[in-house]
Amino acid sequence: MGAVCCRPQPIDFDGDVNLFHFVLLRCVGKGAFGKVRVVQHKQGRELYALKYINKAKCVKMKAVANIIQERRLLEEIDHPFVVNMRYAFQDDENCFFVLDLMLGGDLRFHLERMGSMGEDTVRFYMAELSSALGFLHEKRIIHRDLKPDNILLDERGHAHITDFNIAVHYTERRLLTGVAGSMAYMAPEILAKRGYTYTIDWWSLGVCAYELIFGRRPFRGKTNSDLTHSICKDALRFPEDANSKCSKAGIQALKGFLERDTTKRLGCKPSEGFEEIQRHPWFQSIDWDALDRKELPPPFVPDSKKANFDASHELEELLLEDNPLKARQRKVQDISNLSAEMRQMEEQFTPYDFKKMQRRSYFPHTNQQIMTTMTATSSTSRPVTPATISNDLGPNDSTNGLAYNQKPSIDQVTPHHYDDTDGDVRMMEIHNEKGGRF
Repeated sequence: MGAVCCRPQPIDFDGDVNLFHFVLLRCVGKGAFGKVRVVQHKQGRELYALKYINKAKCVKMKAVANIIQERRLLEEIDHPFVVNMRYAFQDDENCFFVLDLMLGGDLRFHLERMGSMGEDTVRFYMAELSSALGFLHEKRIIHRDLKPDNILLDERGHAHITDFNIAVHYTERRLLTGVAGSMAYMAPEILAKRGYTYTIDWWSLGVCAYELIFGRRPFRGKTNSDLTHSICKDALRFPEDANSKCSKAGIQALKGFLERDTTKRLGCKPSEGFEEIQRHPWFQSIDWDALDRKELPPPFVPDSKKANFDASHELEELLLEDNPLKARQRKVQDISNLSAEMRQMEEQFTPYDFKKMQRRSYFPHTNQQIMTTMTATSSTSRPVTPATISNDLGPNDSTNGLAYNQKPSIDQVTPHHYDDTDGDVRMMEIHNEKGGRF
């Protein structure tokens, strides 16, 4: 008898989304316990970024609650200047996020190659990012890790916020006190542990704007304590040639974002908020409605003929990966036999399909909150800004995991731990300030 051909099983696009729905294309990023690759939906032909996280590594790094929190929070968000989640699902080995594809690279990638950026370009990015932050804050969400690495450009040059690993809901009734974020971009109220809410995001935006225009950050230090002192105490200074690189209105805006008094910080004044930014002289040329419709032409368009990310990830996938990603049918199993962490992922990392489901918020429904707090550090392949740290105790917090377009470490960091009233903290020793980790 002749051999029986193995015919591929038909894909059920009417059922829950799974990896069989996508064509796997090139790998474009790598993080602590997963990777990011370009995928194409087999039915709609749309291109997306697939971020996949190995469950076993996630459990080992005690980041299960963080991944579930990120998944739930992203279900709530849909904005033109955010890297939105379109699908979520899992198989026996991985949890998957299917996100908007950004082929233009991150701002860290471009800043390293350009040294600095023109004021008009930076103003355009700040307007788009301000629109996104205003949207997030209306939903009582703080990003907490805004930095050039976490700002991605699409192929047209529009800026988008990504990496919601340590994003969190907030309420004015209970201030957050945990040290969370990338230290060079942390607001002084975080480091002082005075309690904080959304105001910290506007400070981080100011640090980003300053760095993009002048090619250096406004506050620096060779050690944790030096940098903390600089952020909390040092006067804001500008380079000698600042007036040739930035207008008076731009300098005024930077000073406003980098105001230590949160009641006076740009975007934070009571009863004004985001509207104050829209009225600021630096943004007077911005048509905000056209901006949100993406009708304004970006001043910088990434080169589509070049890879705007580290191409070595694809080579690693081909040569070094001993278990390459592929679609596999799920095994039938009794989840009661799984470990508590694996069972938690099975039950709480639920499928999401933006074409079939309405977006919703899991906050503040306490019966749906994640009751475990995890802390983990990321060993990314391309991060040149500070590693993300988080020590909040609560179900709405998460730790540094994986965003695509991450960069390899230039310097060495040595983790150590200490306990405070908020729980475990994973801090980083600084060995090379110029390299950019803190």
